[in-house]
Amino acid sequence: MNAIADPCVGHFVKYLQGEKNASEHTVSNYLIDIRQFIELIWGDEAKPPYSWKEADRLAARKFLVFFQKLEMEPTTTGRKLSALRSFYKFLVREEYVPLNPFSGLHLPKKGSYLPAVLSMDEVAQLLAAPHAMAAAEKPLGVFQEYMPVRDTAILEVLYSTGMRIGELVGMTEARIDILSGIISVLGKGKKERLCPLGRPAERALQNALSMRSEVWNSLGMKGDARRVIFLNKHGGPITARSIERMLKTYVGYCGLKPTISPHALRHSFATHLLDNGADLRSVQELLGHASLSTTQIYTHVSVEKLKKVYEEAHPRA
Repeated sequence: MNAIADPCVGHFVKYLQGEKNASEHTVSNYLIDIRQFIELIWGDEAKPPYSWKEADRLAARKFLVFFQKLEMEPTTTGRKLSALRSFYKFLVREEYVPLNPFSGLHLPKKGSYLPAVLSMDEVAQLLAAPHAMAAAEKPLGVFQEYMPVRDTAILEVLYSTGMRIGELVGMTEARIDILSGIISVLGKGKKERLCPLGRPAERALQNALSMRSEVWNSLGMKGDARRVIFLNKHGGPITARSIERMLKTYVGYCGLKPTISPHALRHSFATHLLDNGADLRSVQELLGHASLSTTQIYTHVSVEKLKKVYEEAHPRA
């Protein structure tokens, strides 16, 4: 289904890119949510243009109930409702429809969500896993030798900078200053921030970049290898989905919780900084959060850790 072929959706995408300065990742998420609404209301065989005026309050509630029955996280359902509300708000503004059926529809309660955080020992296990697995399997061939080097660099950079996985796959060489140990990260809303690289991450990244041309040539690729930071088996840039699959392999190897995702390294980065004395405002800058309240969730994680220690150690806890 090509939702963007619909005139209203196409206009909305141009609005997001032009007026809202939204990233590709944000636009992609909006399109996913809009496609799901189209499939639910008009069926997956429906062709554009769609009858946006026909979707009423019942259609909006049907969309909400559908995801609640799937037992999705309230945060995920809330994001989808917010996406459709924003889309219809735009349609009302541009006079494509008279009313917003999502206006006033209550979002599900978020509950007391705390992000998954790895201990420092667990992070160390995870960062060591690519080379440990490779040593056990004795890889043959240039690309097989490159994989643990590349994977180590990816994990080290994610944990060292706290960047999002989408920011990592969109990284260019021009944004990396190995000598200064700094990466200029292009974040949400195309806002730039500077992220320091720790020494282990610097070494891991240098090792991956130094092997890149050799791997590129072994794959029979032509042109400049420097246009891609982390290569996949075809010589193209590794995708966010591939990194998620790669991490699952190492999580299984280390015996960690299978629910651990690449974003857990960002959560761990923030929590470990706060646990070791970093101030909240600095962590906010490093994470690229627009609001300090978003960063404050990590202080709750640290408090939960203190409560656990207290309960285990105090005789009258």
